[in-house]
Amino acid sequence: MTKDEIESFITQFPIYQYQFLTPDEIEYNDRVRMICKKECPRYGTSWSCPPAVGTVEECVDRCRQYDDVLFFSSIAQVQDIMNLDESLATKAEHEKMTHLIEQYLRDHSVETYALSSDSCAACEKCTYPKAACRHPEQMFPCIESHGIIVANLVDKFAMDYFLGEQYIVWFSLIFFKNAKTDDAPEQTEAETGASPEDDTETVSETLPEPEKDVDHTPSSDHAQPDNEEEAPAPETLSSDRPLEEDV
Repeated sequence: MTKDEIESFITQFPIYQYQFLTPDEIEYNDRVRMICKKECPRYGTSWSCPPAVGTVEECVDRCRQYDDVLFFSSIAQVQDIMNLDESLATKAEHEKMTHLIEQYLRDHSVETYALSSDSCAACEKCTYPKAACRHPEQMFPCIESHGIIVANLVDKFAMDYFLGEQYIVWFSLIFFKNAKTDDAPEQTEAETGASPEDDTETVSETLPEPEKDVDHTPSSDHAQPDNEEEAPAPETLSSDRPLEEDV
């Protein structure tokens, strides 16, 4: 499956911004894990968080087994971003969208591994560490659990992170690679007579701007700057169509 085919598919979702990159373009930092351990109440209580996800080294090795990454965001409006319950309630639509995109890739013989914002909230109380995950097909490990600082990744690719006090931005990373088949061995450069293309080129194109205005948002994972008073108008937006169960 090509990136063009993926782009064509995701235009049906209310994705705010997206970027293609490679696992090697992501910075992995052990210090993030230390912050999780000292400050996050979910540490040691969820299958989507450390230490259940493994060491940072194991997480990095897992991520680097894939060739490419789709990094995307969606936004939701809230009355008060400091209201944790209200903010977390908006996460379900983003998770649903992540599931649908990942399933589409898998249906087209693409191997995937997805990470999402915040700790998994599929269950009122996680079974970790006493029992196996009840819904492994619904659980996405937290991005930060893999030593990835979302804010740094957003800055690197000139994406938006904070859009005002009444908006929240959710992020997902879907690592992917096309599955290789036994009956179709990979050809060498000598056999094809051509040099392999560089697969690490990032895609800067964003989704087309809709005809009507769309509200925008910030992530609950991180501290927000004090000097932001109102949400800036984003330069690019995707389709406003609501999620559909079947795609």
